Amino acid sequence: MILIKNIKELIGVEYKPTSKLSGGNMSKLNTLTNAFIFIENGILSGFGRMSENKHLGILKNNKGVKQIDATGKMVFPCFCDSHTHIVYAGSRELDFIDKIKGLSYEEIAKRGGGILNSAKKLQGCTEDELVEQALLRLDEIKSYGTGAVEVKSGYGLNPDGEIKILSVIKKLKKLSPLTIKSTFLGAHAIPAEFKSRPEKYIDLIINKMIPAVAEEKLADYIDVFCDKGFFSVKDTERILSAGQKYNLTPKIHANELGHTGGVQVGVKYKALSVDHLEYMGDEEIKCLLKSGTMPTLLPGTSFFLGLPYAPARKMINSGLPIALASDFNPGSSPSGNMQFVISLGCIKYKVTPEEAINAATINSAYAMGVEKELGSIAVGKKANIFI
Repeated sequence: MILIKNIKELIGVEYKPTSKLSGGNMSKLNTLTNAFIFIENGILSGFGRMSENKHLGILKNNKGVKQIDATGKMVFPCFCDSHTHIVYAGSRELDFIDKIKGLSYEEIAKRGGGILNSAKKLQGCTEDELVEQALLRLDEIKSYGTGAVEVKSGYGLNPDGEIKILSVIKKLKKLSPLTIKSTFLGAHAIPAEFKSRPEKYIDLIINKMIPAVAEEKLADYIDVFCDKGFFSVKDTERILSAGQKYNLTPKIHANELGHTGGVQVGVKYKALSVDHLEYMGDEEIKCLLKSGTMPTLLPGTSFFLGLPYAPARKMINSGLPIALASDFNPGSSPSGNMQFVISLGCIKYKVTPEEAINAATINSAYAMGVEKELGSIAVGKKANIFI
């Protein structure tokens, strides 16, 4: 049992938990000053103002309570990072130099860099080596306040490689104190050997990878990079239809490189989230307004790649919710620091601090399917918090 007392300000309080915040409600961030929290068996069992003296009853009725004095400090719900590629082998310095020289993301991919570069490096790595590297990254993002993270495959690009990554994620779920969700992203890029016959690679995903992933229960979700130069809407529909047969809920990479229909196909297949959204028009906004799909923005990608920033202000003003995530990966967004993501959101998206915090907590919890247990300070939720 733990009592955190004398909290200067308790952030993200919910007396009646909600699943997400949309439009104007995103600016509402409930807080309590001079507060306490009581934690039992890892669950938030009570909170309130110190002046109410409820904490005295807790101390009287429970022996051996560990007390933490948070005088002058704030307490937040941990960030939920709902989009990362945190299991990878080594970094991509050459891509960084190519970007400095003026090559675009698509040009780097066409010459074998980017995702294909990471896939090549992963082949020479064992599961144990990948686990060791990933645990260091998980510890790093935890130190910045992240308490839950979604991790994608996608650097295998063949049955053995994809199973290897998802098996590593399964091990990380047991080894790390963070809440982890896994996503099968076999459709991350077309491998070099399938460039002239991409439909054969899609057949491989559908006929071999998806059944194997489902049989071993390695993924919570399925994802497709539906964008210019990667997978078309038609490709995406084939893959998502196959995933639905195995009860794999979609999460889509959409509209990072253009207006490609990724948002619409995501909504059609009831995707939990559509992510990136650097290119958004009125049609995409209208489509999302009629759905339960969470638009997830990745400002780190725009920062590191020099891409346009998603029209977050327009989206919120239109009544949409937004979530924020890091897209932590070795090339296009090599940072999992959600504090940095929130700062970018405020500076580049022109969202308020309140909106940005909600986007990185309760809304991003929704985007990874854990809003009932994480994302806010509410009785019955996990004590997933930082001081």
